[in-house]
Amino acid sequence: MSRVAPFFLLLLLTMGIPAEAKEKEDSCVTKRGITRGIGGVVDYSSRVGKEQRIAMEMAIQDFHRSNCSKQLIFRFKDSQGTSARAASSALELVGSEKVQAIIGTIRPQEATLVSEIQKVTRDLPIISLTSPATATTSLRNQLPFFLQMANDINVNMQCIAAIVNNFRWRKVTAIYEDNNDFSSASGLITLLSYSLRVVGSEIEHHVAFPPLSSLSDQNGSIEEELRKLRSKSNRVFIVVQSSLRFALLLFEKAKQMAMMEKGYVWIVTDEIASLLDSVDSSALYNMQGVLGFRTNFNDSSKSFRQFKTKFRKNYGIRYSEEEEYSNPSIFALQAYDAARTIAQAMEDLQANFTSKELFKQILSSNFEGLSGRVRFENSTLLEHRTFQIINVVGKSYRELAVWSPEFGFTENSHRKPKHEGENSRFGNSFVKELGPIYWPGGLQTVPKGWTSGEEDKPLKIGVPARGAFNQFVKVSYDQDKNGSYVTGFSVEVFEAVVKRLPYQLPYVFVPFYGSYDDMVEEVHYKGLDAAIGDTEIMAYRYQYAEFSQPYVESGLIMVVTVKPDKSKELWMFMTAFTRRMWLITLAMHIFIGFVIWLIEHGENPDLKRFGAVLWFSVTIIFFAQREPLRSNLSRFVLAPWLFAILIITASFTASLTSTLTISRLQPSVSDIETLLRTNAPVGCNGNSFILRYLTNVVGFKAENIKKIDSINDYPDAFKNGDIEAAFFVVPHAKVFLAKYCKGYTMTGPTFKLGGFGFVFPKGSPLAFDFSEAILKVTENGEMPQLEQHLLSSYNCSSTAGISEGSSLGPRPFAGLFLLSGGVSAFAFLLTAVRLGRRHNHFIQAKLSRTRRWVFTFLTACCQHVTFGFFQRNTGCILMT
Repeated sequence: MSRVAPFFLLLLLTMGIPAEAKEKEDSCVTKRGITRGIGGVVDYSSRVGKEQRIAMEMAIQDFHRSNCSKQLIFRFKDSQGTSARAASSALELVGSEKVQAIIGTIRPQEATLVSEIQKVTRDLPIISLTSPATATTSLRNQLPFFLQMANDINVNMQCIAAIVNNFRWRKVTAIYEDNNDFSSASGLITLLSYSLRVVGSEIEHHVAFPPLSSLSDQNGSIEEELRKLRSKSNRVFIVVQSSLRFALLLFEKAKQMAMMEKGYVWIVTDEIASLLDSVDSSALYNMQGVLGFRTNFNDSSKSFRQFKTKFRKNYGIRYSEEEEYSNPSIFALQAYDAARTIAQAMEDLQANFTSKELFKQILSSNFEGLSGRVRFENSTLLEHRTFQIINVVGKSYRELAVWSPEFGFTENSHRKPKHEGENSRFGNSFVKELGPIYWPGGLQTVPKGWTSGEEDKPLKIGVPARGAFNQFVKVSYDQDKNGSYVTGFSVEVFEAVVKRLPYQLPYVFVPFYGSYDDMVEEVHYKGLDAAIGDTEIMAYRYQYAEFSQPYVESGLIMVVTVKPDKSKELWMFMTAFTRRMWLITLAMHIFIGFVIWLIEHGENPDLKRFGAVLWFSVTIIFFAQREPLRSNLSRFVLAPWLFAILIITASFTASLTSTLTISRLQPSVSDIETLLRTNAPVGCNGNSFILRYLTNVVGFKAENIKKIDSINDYPDAFKNGDIEAAFFVVPHAKVFLAKYCKGYTMTGPTFKLGGFGFVFPKGSPLAFDFSEAILKVTENGEMPQLEQHLLSSYNCSSTAGISEGSSLGPRPFAGLFLLSGGVSAFAFLLTAVRLGRRHNHFIQAKLSRTRRWVFTFLTACCQHVTFGFFQRNTGCILMT
């Protein structure tokens, strides 16, 4: 567009004003007798400052069209992007311009300085369009008339933490342009660090760039700092605070230095993301794959469309060279709403109002502005903004999701949480819902966020090549491929865990022929990038490396040979049943035999032969009588008991067979104290930590510990008497007893240990990622399957003998006892009633004889007692 175009456009606009509107405006001008000044402090040279100035002027113009009582005039000052100039501009507005309120990019430190110098204007309302990195409560105490129109910086930091947490990045690098003369941006770094710690991440590095205007060699300074960052392992960069000009130059240099390629992650905040509509395609080319978040607002409302049209015209007139990219950002909308808030507050007050009255009226504002609901509480906006998550692709960007503190990541700002757990501060994952993200370099998978030094180079994963138990790690040589390959349980676990990582992890196994401690130290000295295998997590090893979550629980246990328990072989058959079972069976047997005898011989009872009755009751069921049972009632009683005896006999046979087949065994050594007292030789894997543990913790002498290199050497060592006990970690002991199941058992106490884990360098983000992936493998049931597969090739188990509690008790036969006992009791009562009726005279005679015998016995006892008493008393009388 030519330079004269703006003048013609202005002329057309002036000529195009309707006569009625012009008459109304002239009438309002004549009626306005009171002029009020409002100060504006913006950076004339920045894109944000330009938009804010245009928007505030538009707000006053719109106010004048609808209100005729007061004349409002904006007095603008250029902050030049520095804190010192912003403070001096505010002082000029208060001192010489006599403004009643100030709007602009004024931070709390600058407002404090103005308040201290101009004490008479301490209560002057100031609306800040910049988010302070200071707690809101401290602002209210220091600056009671300071209002914050911009977003709460804490919410911005929480949004960054939510993005970092979503992709499981554990370390980040913060970059910011420190353009505050009064204080550094350490407050922002502190807030970001706190938000990241909540999600388990941290700031590994942070770099502060001075303002571009203060740099003599801008390109050289940025390149030097980027070169330092490129030499570090972290690849997640967050541009926390910067001007648009600095950000564009930063990405241009990053593109030239190949820092926008695969493996890198760049995140920009609202300060840059909200201005991407004003950036040309050449600048966006340098930002391909960048993630960012921008304040969400309603861009489909009628009021916004009208504002956008007017804004583009006004911006195009004043800044014709930028007309193509003149869409308003959230910063323009906030400036418009701030100016409208002050103008409406002045309109609602009387002619001569004080600053306190104006501030109170501003606090009572409540309307729907272009940027959202404008309502204050505690000097800040009551309603938290939501953010659009964007991804720079091609000549523009894509909207991926909307984030809010209440609902986290959602597809739109009106969606409710899917479930209770989703309503969290940092939100839920959105990648699976919205598909893949375009990352720098065109990477299709989520970058892991760090590098080991050389890009695309596989990690060197150390594996123990001389382990005594190759079931966990086995290094074999492949002649066809002329190289080694690694198998085993620990390798299978590692591969399963790698599949659960949120990124691809290239690696190669490197056999290590030293001890386990040497392998851990090799990771510390960067000879290996990590190490896996049956490596025990020990406290002293943490001085060299970090460990993942243990994938197998562990402990130190003693294995010894077993010997038969000779003391119980004579009466071993008695262990088939418990003592209670034997007593109940015998009692039932006698009772049922007696009932059958009573039924069969009830016609001619002879109590003198009662001793024979007991013998008969014991043998009646196993030996047939000379005459068969005459009574059906006897058969009715005998039938269920014979059935019970059949079941009990079969169970006795099975239990006794099991007892005799698996003979009772006892350990040859009962405790560790015996080994220590007798200086007995013991064995262990000399390539592991056990040798040091037995010496330093348990108390064995070094000369009594025999180093054994292979699982197959332990049986010969026991057989030859070289060792009397062997010490294993529990997973190794299970494998040993599964392979050599006869003649060995675990005994003694178990010394608790940390378990088997993977080894990583100090500070490696892999340790956290692997720990999380191990939990996923464990929770989905895959880990128990791998453990079962480890022992499946051995079809025997440890034979420590049957425990004392394996004998059968009466509970499994309670139903049979109740059935047979109930039938016998019923038959006994029925027989007793019949005999009572049939032999009533016999019973009466017996009872009469019994009574006489009892009476004679009691009389004799009484006489004996009386005579003794009389004799003792008579003796006493004679002695006196």
